[in-house]
Amino acid sequence: YVPPQVRKSQEILDDKKREELGRLKKMVNGLINRLSEPNLPSISGQMEDLYMANSRKDMNETLTDILMNACVTAVAMPSRLMMEHVLLVSILHHNVGVEVGAHFLEAVVKKFDEICKSDAEGKECENLLALIAHLYNFHVIHSLLIFDILKKLVSAFTEKEIELILFLLKNVGFSLRKDDALALKELITEAQRKANTAEKKFRDQTRVRFMLETMLALRNNDMRKIPGYDPEPVERLRKLQRTLVRSSGKETELRVSLESLLSADRVGRWWIVGSSWSGAPMIDDTKKKTQQKLHIGKVSLKIMELARKQRMNTDIRRSIFCVLMTSEDFMDAFEKLLR
Repeated sequence: YVPPQVRKSQEILDDKKREELGRLKKMVNGLINRLSEPNLPSISGQMEDLYMANSRKDMNETLTDILMNACVTAVAMPSRLMMEHVLLVSILHHNVGVEVGAHFLEAVVKKFDEICKSDAEGKECENLLALIAHLYNFHVIHSLLIFDILKKLVSAFTEKEIELILFLLKNVGFSLRKDDALALKELITEAQRKANTAEKKFRDQTRVRFMLETMLALRNNDMRKIPGYDPEPVERLRKLQRTLVRSSGKETELRVSLESLLSADRVGRWWIVGSSWSGAPMIDDTKKKTQQKLHIGKVSLKIMELARKQRMNTDIRRSIFCVLMTSEDFMDAFEKLLR
């Protein structure tokens, strides 16, 4: 039961909170709407100030919602606009804290998984994949997640998945080759095997052939064979990123797998330092813990009474207290504590 006066004060607090969040959303929205390459330094600075003035949770949720609404649409988004939005996330991720990038990444990956399963007709899947690709380009995530997504797409191997594989390889293929050539080689071998077994199934053979040619061009480091490949915009924005970021990129990269991100609600977010988590226990603790008995020899009832008065309420506390009170000197106490 909540008394009426407490209820009233709670309602006033809720209204205040809603008003504050509405004001915050307007401010962030205004900054995101003006976002472009020339004014990135000033906008990222203002965003950092907002992070300092408001709670991280509110800021992360507001920023993620606004960016998702701006970038995940049914029509294909211009790649330059995508890059600028992700670069802002990357700068905040490096300068404010890894939870900024982690929160955004988790929302993007969950949405990507959900849309891939729903067979939506629009371009949302490509847009979400572009966000993930640029998070990798701007050193927010490690190549591990990209390889996980590629393996998942290769294992499904339908026409839609082939389009997504080509799209992802065009965006990050050469960076993947630089980071982990062996894993890319294994992926190409797996794709070739899938293509050989699935040849009869596909009406559009040219698409599969084109994908395999793209993969071979990647393996041979031949950029000319990939139509429309232009690394220049990403390189230019990376240079801008280096001038705005206060820490080097590699330390703050999130080395997290696809499975971990999708099961974050069940098993917690180990990749965010100090993230609080309330859920089912990670490890089943069905076996009853055996209480460790500590042998400290015979101590007088007087010392045990003193321990009780000092509220030494566990075996370990009582043992340490008794050792300290009954030792002859510091060396004796040290030996007993070690035992």
